[in-house]
Amino acid sequence: MTANTPQKESIGYIIGGSLKENLRARLTVAADQVQEGSFVTIYSGDWAFYGLVTDLQLGATDPRFADEQTERRFPAAIAKSLLGQTLFTNIEILPILMMERGPEPGSEAYRKWQEEIERGLRVKPGVLPVKTVPAHHAEVYLASAGDIAEIFGKPEEEMNFVIGYTREAGYAVCLNLDRFIQRSAGVFGATGTGKSFLTRILLAGLIRRNRASLLVFDMHNEYGFDDVASDSGLKIKGLRSGFPARVRVVGLGRGSTIRGQSPDFHLEIAMKDIRPADIELLSGVLNLRETTPTTLEALVASFGIEDWFRQFRALRNGAMVENEDGRRVPAPDSVAAWANRSGVHPMAAEGLHSKLSPLFHRDYIVEQAAADGVGQIVQMLEQGQHVILSFGKYDQDVDYLFVSNLLTRRIREAWERRTDAYRSTNTDEPRPLVIVLEEAHKLLNRELASQTTFSTIAREMRKYYVTLLIVDQRPSQIYDEVMSQLGTRISGWLGDEEDIRAVLAGLAGRETLRGMLSHLQPKEEVLLLGWGVPLPIPLRSRRYDERFWQELSGNEVKPNDAKQALRELGFADDL
Repeated sequence: MTANTPQKESIGYIIGGSLKENLRARLTVAADQVQEGSFVTIYSGDWAFYGLVTDLQLGATDPRFADEQTERRFPAAIAKSLLGQTLFTNIEILPILMMERGPEPGSEAYRKWQEEIERGLRVKPGVLPVKTVPAHHAEVYLASAGDIAEIFGKPEEEMNFVIGYTREAGYAVCLNLDRFIQRSAGVFGATGTGKSFLTRILLAGLIRRNRASLLVFDMHNEYGFDDVASDSGLKIKGLRSGFPARVRVVGLGRGSTIRGQSPDFHLEIAMKDIRPADIELLSGVLNLRETTPTTLEALVASFGIEDWFRQFRALRNGAMVENEDGRRVPAPDSVAAWANRSGVHPMAAEGLHSKLSPLFHRDYIVEQAAADGVGQIVQMLEQGQHVILSFGKYDQDVDYLFVSNLLTRRIREAWERRTDAYRSTNTDEPRPLVIVLEEAHKLLNRELASQTTFSTIAREMRKYYVTLLIVDQRPSQIYDEVMSQLGTRISGWLGDEEDIRAVLAGLAGRETLRGMLSHLQPKEEVLLLGWGVPLPIPLRSRRYDERFWQELSGNEVKPNDAKQALRELGFADDL
């Protein structure tokens, strides 16, 4: 073993393979010391190769030695020696990255190599996509803590956040949050696998690093205030409790409470802010007809873009009066009378009025809001605070679809204006915004994706500093075009083959990764992969418990000047 070879125990050596069909290595340790998904390093000449174990295969020099129980026919010592020579285990390795190490340290060649780097005659060594293969009999090692830090970064670096630990040795695996927020991302897993806990961990890390604002659409009231775990009965700290100066909880509707606590303020939606597109989005949940867009256009033409909802709500459905001839005709203030005046089929107008009844009677939709709640939310996000919108008692799909899309539409407009102004004047760069969307398949399915603001954000809004973090248990129901735009993907166990295929869509080596994803433990094991990480890796996720919060607060940066104090309170750096 040369000085350029790591001082750790080899687990095997390369015996064949290719870049397209993976590498094969012969194990020199017991098979149970290596698992599918193990992160390994291979040292060959001046290069280090990094890859994942994708398969383990039992083999024999002669099939008879595998078929016959030799240990029963010979003394134990002889049987052990014989089996060691005739039976073996091979592993398949998916090579992903490589990095130049240079000649043996201390040698004259190494000194010249370093001088060339310092003089700019040679590119400084860095991690590269794999472009070649190691030599036959190159030694294979389980990745060390140093290898993990080399690829995923060191935990002590500012923007690196520990998301979990390797399954074999428990080494910390970091996620670079600056890179994470540059593209939309997804957290997936079957029901009960801990998606919401993992999402809380990610959000806590983002809030702690304070590089982006968060808007969380909290459909099930899980993220804001403290809760109690249903399985263990232990207290679960909410993000509002963990970051009281940075997180604001907004309740939908006047007087609403969340888990018995009052939010920081209540959101009411003024009727003048509702647009026809917000209604068309509800075609599935309200069973709207194909005539709905025509009727909505007529309403806008009759009453104006800001008054159509209020006026339509005030019309009476089915109201009749007697005319001078004693015949019953639609009342002047009826839906049918308006339809006749506007050239709309009366039955289509009355049907739409009837199906909009759930919205007409929602008390969070008001003629005149006490305050511009949407404007307040936008302002807080621009100032660097984080908003959790809890839906409280409004837990139906119609509320979630309507409110989240309307609010996001306004936010999109604000960030586009701010970005355009920044590019024109080169001042006041917009603060990155991450919108967290639960039950994403309800808004991003094939039928609705083209109508929602969220699909536009996934496809186009990265250049306007806005990205999505979608959380869902059925990724196969999310529109393919949206899934293809996701950068980092973190997935727990998935039982459905279509869901597994959706998570891996568009990724290199997805057939190999399929086995890793399907073999995860139902809880606390996830596969981290995608654009935001150097290579895919299965790991044990951090636990969302008191220890997590102690570790998070133990790294808090202490304010040392007025600017830092403002930043700690959640305000943007440009204030």
